[in-house]
Amino acid sequence: MANLIENKTFDEERALYGSRGVWVKNCAFDGPADGESAFKESREVQVEKCFFNLRYPFWHVDSLCMTDCEMTELCRAALWYTNDVMIRDSKLHGIKALRECGGVKMVGCDVISPEFGWFSHEIAMEDCAVQGEYFMLRAASLHFDRVTLKGKYSFQYITDSVFENCVFDTKDAFWHAKNVTVRNSVIKGEYLAWYCENVTFENCKISGTQPLCYCKGLKLINCEMLESDLSFERSEVEATLTAPIVSIKNPRSGSIRVPEVGELIMDDPEARGEVLIG
Repeated sequence: MANLIENKTFDEERALYGSRGVWVKNCAFDGPADGESAFKESREVQVEKCFFNLRYPFWHVDSLCMTDCEMTELCRAALWYTNDVMIRDSKLHGIKALRECGGVKMVGCDVISPEFGWFSHEIAMEDCAVQGEYFMLRAASLHFDRVTLKGKYSFQYITDSVFENCVFDTKDAFWHAKNVTVRNSVIKGEYLAWYCENVTFENCKISGTQPLCYCKGLKLINCEMLESDLSFERSEVEATLTAPIVSIKNPRSGSIRVPEVGELIMDDPEARGEVLIG
């Protein structure tokens, strides 16, 4: 049976440090003492309907369940080095809210957090909205479903991940990504997925200048590339496109099937990719 802590306010340093098996409900972590690291080194923590306005609350925590909570922009670096996490219907609005964490599931959350998710692994997100730059840098084993994202430089250097039914408005996304699949999604942004390896887009709508250049093992299955120019430069690609494309430039190898191309640029002697029109 969890130890219930209810209707209290904590502002001291390490207020609940090293707690074991606590259920914290309708509490606020805020106040003039401005203390940090409320739950550091804790285990089996459940927080519900709590307000966090102080820094670093969940560092080195094992087994955390958070429901209907709010973390303000002053709640910086909220979850670091923390594992086995469930977050539902919560707001995470501080910078660097999640870093070097593992086994995290988020459902119905609102995230406004630059530099979110760095070096984390086994992160699942469903029905979440995200804003922030450098989202999920060098993360691994991500599985997203029905996630919307707005922010630059997302998913750089990620590995072994799957994204489904998502909407991403982001530039310079998926740079150097490896072993990634994106299905039934909308991706808007410039310079998509340069230098990626073994990345597949299936039934996606892609827009933005100079997408998918310098790629290896790139696949597109039944995708639309709208307002996409200078696409596939120096890429190894197998693509089936279902709508006209503005321009294709010097694919290195493979084949691209497309109903119509506004401009086909083949002025590099090393560009041996085949473009099949019609």
